[in-house]
Amino acid sequence: MLPAMRVALAQINTTIGDFQGNAKKVEEWCTKAAERRADVVLFPELTLCGYPPGDLVELPDFVAEGEATLHELARRLRGGPAAVVGFVERHSNHDRAIGLGLSNSVAWLEGGVTRFVARKSLLPNYDVFDERRWFDPAVERVVVERGAARVGLSICEDLWNDERFWPRRRYRLDPLDELKRMGARLVVNASASPYEIGKPAARRRMIAAAAQHHGVAVAYCNLVGGNDALVFDGHSMVVDARGELLAHAGGFEEELLVADVGEAHVATGGETNGALAPPLHHDHDEALHALVVGVRDYVRKTGFAKVVLGLSGGIDSALTAVVAARALGPENVLGVALPSRFTAAISNEDAAALARNLGIGFETLAIEAVVEPFRKALAPLLGGASRGLADENLQARVRGTALMALANQRGLLLLTTGNKSELAVGYCTLYGDMNGALAVIGDVPKTLVVELARHVNRDGVVIPARTIERPPTAELREGQTDEESLGAYAKLDPILRDLVVERRTVAQIAQGGVAEARAREVRRMLFRAEFKRRQAPPILKITPKAFGGGWRFPIAHRFGATP
Repeated sequence: MLPAMRVALAQINTTIGDFQGNAKKVEEWCTKAAERRADVVLFPELTLCGYPPGDLVELPDFVAEGEATLHELARRLRGGPAAVVGFVERHSNHDRAIGLGLSNSVAWLEGGVTRFVARKSLLPNYDVFDERRWFDPAVERVVVERGAARVGLSICEDLWNDERFWPRRRYRLDPLDELKRMGARLVVNASASPYEIGKPAARRRMIAAAAQHHGVAVAYCNLVGGNDALVFDGHSMVVDARGELLAHAGGFEEELLVADVGEAHVATGGETNGALAPPLHHDHDEALHALVVGVRDYVRKTGFAKVVLGLSGGIDSALTAVVAARALGPENVLGVALPSRFTAAISNEDAAALARNLGIGFETLAIEAVVEPFRKALAPLLGGASRGLADENLQARVRGTALMALANQRGLLLLTTGNKSELAVGYCTLYGDMNGALAVIGDVPKTLVVELARHVNRDGVVIPARTIERPPTAELREGQTDEESLGAYAKLDPILRDLVVERRTVAQIAQGGVAEARAREVRRMLFRAEFKRRQAPPILKITPKAFGGGWRFPIAHRFGATP
């Protein structure tokens, strides 16, 4: 039996490299937990340095500052509840003959000192994760004896290898199984699990299954907030040994969750009242919330306050503007219309209407007077007037240059507005519409863009209906539409999902009813656009496979090049 223990989960938003700021948060949330009479407070993975720190861990002074901060923090927490805090640990070779010399660790701080240290056992090395590049795996598991209670310490991926839940496991070792054999009745897990659509629900099922399978209670504390392209959704939880959910924090916001484990009830009082957080109504709410948090934290953590984006009157820029206004406040968002001679009047009208509906700033700069001198200057080199793709890209690059000039002059951060479908097949212009510091919807397929736009309007028109219903167009020549070049997005996006997320072959896609020639064509477009994606800004990740750190295809290759 597990003796009664009051556990607090401090679901906080950390900033990479802000050791003092992160330590201050730990101290503040430990004070809140003490007011709730918690016995132990659990914090997210790599609490002090922030997650993911990347190659910063290769800098000796970065690691040294983290360890010094940990020692000082232990002293400041003297007299409060025990705290489980994540940090990068230097280990000496007296206990390990080989390795990189660093561990992803958690420290059990109590009584002014570090009483126990546990290292991460399973180091993920797939998708956006590259932890084997920086850390050595634990050689032993750690169980803390605290009175009659035995508490196992684990870190994120250590929970993700239950053989009964996963049909195909990545590791031979199951740390939870070993902690149970060592006598643990409660396992605490410090986590930094990035968000993707549907993952919070899957994570909840996985943790419940692991707790039930091993017969141990699990307290799982996840990071919240955005760091570069990754968004962390929180949704921390406490599950009893039967797999029953005792308490669950909300998503995307800092929160202190307190629960009594070893008893049949949940703690009462304070921020959460021990209640289960109400679920978001739909994955669309969840996806929008993730994008909002990603924009808010990227802008603020890079030292900016205001953003600018091009407003074309199209659905992509409209959705991006909605996200930016929610993230930063409409007073901190400027939309700019950049019409050309090919821009329809309704595009300008819809851009202005969107800006009014959102309450954001709005300006117009007609680009024809800028484009025409370029055409004339380039004519001798081009053998006459620019035509076709060259002329289309020239317009896009004038727009990108104008937006960058405005961003530089006013100290704004430029947001790009392209979607995942366009980025996948290269339907975007380098140094034009790809200009910017953050690709807000670069992991949102076009069909999902439409769904999210309709969802935004569910309680009243924000995005003009015409913007949503019009055939998408770049308006770079007369009568142009996206689907003229790409085919219907409703048919393109499933093929791209098969290629990008599911990693299916052309033959497998053809078995699903798609013409083999079409599947091969889309794959060729995907591969040929790699050089553009390498030069794209960071892309907020909300799907299982986003372009960026988790997508590592070469630019120069011949696979799939022939019909």
